Amino acid sequence: MEDILVIGIAGGSGSGKTTLMKNIIQRFGRSVTVLSHDNYYKRHDDLTYEERCKLNYDEPAAFDTDLMVRQLQQLRQGVPIDCPVYDFTVHNRSQETIHIVPEPVIIVEGILIFENQALRDLMDVRIFVDTDADIRLCRRIKRDVNKRGRTLESVLEQYQQTVKPMHEKYVEPSKKYANLVVPEGGKNYVALDMILGRIQRHLDGAAAPV
Repeated sequence: MEDILVIGIAGGSGSGKTTLMKNIIQRFGRSVTVLSHDNYYKRHDDLTYEERCKLNYDEPAAFDTDLMVRQLQQLRQGVPIDCPVYDFTVHNRSQETIHIVPEPVIIVEGILIFENQALRDLMDVRIFVDTDADIRLCRRIKRDVNKRGRTLESVLEQYQQTVKPMHEKYVEPSKKYANLVVPEGGKNYVALDMILGRIQRHLDGAAAPV
């Protein structure tokens, strides 16, 4: 559907993607739907919890991105989807799904969404949120301990073993595919104003009579 605008928001873990996304949703409400790459982590029913804890969740192979591509294609065509749900407390996909209907604006967000060409080719606007590594680590610790039931030791160990090296190998290089690089995410009000203006023009155009 030509009247759907797909916006990709990428950046490292804890960079401020969610803050930027919330500002967009706060402004445009039900005109926006969100597709999160995190929900497309592969299912690992064959592994124990301890084994799942040791997996690398920060590399492209951790995601079922092919499924995300197919479902985003469906949304762009105006077809609703049943999106998988990932449970971070058990490191596995939930039995639940989220029924998502296409809206005039679709936000696709995740750390590695620009790494996959098929996925990024479905995006009309690609935004990379660029934030200092120390700030990203502090935000990640706060989020994982408070919201995902993790210990400080496990968060730091994962950061050192996979998050930091995978960021340097995959996430940071994908910045070159962005149309817009936004330092400090949703707190960059100049960039936010530009993004909101782009969305508003799209919505105004979609609402205009032919």
